[in-house]
Amino acid sequence: MPRVDHVKTGDKERLVAAVRSVPRALRADLGTVARDPLPRLRWLGRLPHGHAVLFAVLMGMLMMSEYEQVYEPAPKTMWLLVVLQAATVPLALSRPVPAWWLSTIVLFLTAQVSEGRVGHDMVWPWSMGGIALHTLVLLLLALRVHPRIAVEALSITVLSGLINMAFAAHVHNEVLTRGTVAFATAVMVGASLRISRVAKTRLVEQEVLTAEERARRTLLEERGRIARELHDVVAHHMSVISIQAQVAPHLVENPPEELKENLAGIRQNAVEALTELRRVLGVLRSEDPPAEGVRHAPQPTLDRLAELVDNVRGAGLTVTTEITGEPRPLSPGVELSAFRIVQEALSNAMRHSPGAQVRVAVGHQPSAVTVRVTNSAPDRPAPPSQGTGHGLLGMRERAAMLGGELANGPTPDGGYEVTAILPADAPEPSAQPAGGAP
Repeated sequence: MPRVDHVKTGDKERLVAAVRSVPRALRADLGTVARDPLPRLRWLGRLPHGHAVLFAVLMGMLMMSEYEQVYEPAPKTMWLLVVLQAATVPLALSRPVPAWWLSTIVLFLTAQVSEGRVGHDMVWPWSMGGIALHTLVLLLLALRVHPRIAVEALSITVLSGLINMAFAAHVHNEVLTRGTVAFATAVMVGASLRISRVAKTRLVEQEVLTAEERARRTLLEERGRIARELHDVVAHHMSVISIQAQVAPHLVENPPEELKENLAGIRQNAVEALTELRRVLGVLRSEDPPAEGVRHAPQPTLDRLAELVDNVRGAGLTVTTEITGEPRPLSPGVELSAFRIVQEALSNAMRHSPGAQVRVAVGHQPSAVTVRVTNSAPDRPAPPSQGTGHGLLGMRERAAMLGGELANGPTPDGGYEVTAILPADAPEPSAQPAGGAP
């Protein structure tokens, strides 16, 4: 028994706490005067706003016509109440909560003022015009606020009508049930439209976030692929440094011990750096390990451009090449990036411009190398692409990595052009030592 009493006491405490929280919740939900304008419709613009105002004017005129017949003539108080009731609709277009409060208060006061003059054959406590205007206000409210707040507003509206009926001194043709049905329908329709709009907005936001995340992941994948390719270039230089440090003492007769120690330290540092590079490459290749033959194949350079073009021609694409300027030694990173940019541009031309003619131009300048791949308009529609469309991103990353520039876009004849300007960045050849170093 004590346990049962304890449970009942706890339920009572929770119930009391819930009841006490109701005024605070209502004050938080319906105590705002914040501006919340009704958004424009995509195709209709503000035409529904104008229709709502016109509807309010017509309902106001209808209400005044009714009260003129009842009062003969209607007092200024009724005129004021009718004007305020009609004004709640334009106000609800920008401030729905204050408009609902004003409409509810006006409905209550109108019932109090007209109760002694309205006969039993006339509707009360709400007139038909008042019901129509308040229904529109509730609809505009439910379109902007949370459904819980709209239900709270509906409850308070119905409660005000019940209070009027409880203190009525005469018998009337009561319309509380019909008015409540109209109000509830407006709340349900408005809440449904709002839920649908919010769901679409969140879906669009999620699609934007997904697209941004996909672009970020693609960027990281491209950078990882570039890093894997450049590993071989860096590893080659580190290997050369290690071998030169090992061979250098044998090129000098009776080298001092300090020189031997320094060269040994250089070789040791190069070997350690090469080991760390291999570990990093293992991490980069852990998720997508290439084939063994591809892993150990040398990285391509512009010397293999003719081989690349022949392969593309074998696939059915018409390709012409043009090399201007005097070719000069380029750094391995520039050679690799230039080759990959041409390779990716040719792949895009085959994928998106079937039957087009492609021109590959490589220009050598003293301080830069320019790569331009231009294709004409396709002679037939391109088949649906199964790729992810990240080629341009990879080309742009390669150019940015070297401090170069890349531009791409359609040409006036309906084709497409990709142009990359990469700094030559080639080391100046050093003079041979007198002893004839190998």
